Amino acid sequence: MNCVILRWNLKSRMKDYVKEEQKLPLYGIGPYLVMVLGLVCAIFIVLFVYVFKAGNLTGIWIWIFRITGVLFMAGGLVIWFIGALRSGMDESISDNKLKTDGIYAWVRNPMYSGWWLLFTGISFMWHNVFMIPAFLINWLIMTVVLKNTEEKWLLKTYGDKYEEYKNSVNRCIPWKRKA
Repeated sequence: MNCVILRWNLKSRMKDYVKEEQKLPLYGIGPYLVMVLGLVCAIFIVLFVYVFKAGNLTGIWIWIFRITGVLFMAGGLVIWFIGALRSGMDESISDNKLKTDGIYAWVRNPMYSGWWLLFTGISFMWHNVFMIPAFLINWLIMTVVLKNTEEKWLLKTYGDKYEEYKNSVNRCIPWKRKA
């Protein structure tokens, strides 16, 4: 019963953020893309850590991988938090405005980047050398999906303004704006 009420509350709240004249979807392909990235990470963990039991590192490498994993996870959470909850992106989408300031001056997709870094950190926590390709595969999936969905929507909606933004700000890896 509580689950049904919670679901109803979330649906009714989401409707408050969507305007009739809004040109872009509020969530886009985000939830589906994040689920795929998580699934890739989970498949690699199950296959290489539990099924094949190959590639597990020992000694100092355990700590190197775990510290790296914690840093990636923390960075991912911070980037996601700023992009999703502190940037005002919901208002930009509902007002049909291209967001290019704040964290969006550093990375075009901070919410996806945050999840990607989080899953990369999780992969490192298993201290298994065969987990390294998981974050490369996730980057490739994220890049292909974003190029073929949201980037096309944004180019159609904002035209030259988005093209200029796209040429000066990295898609997935936070980096200082190009001159």
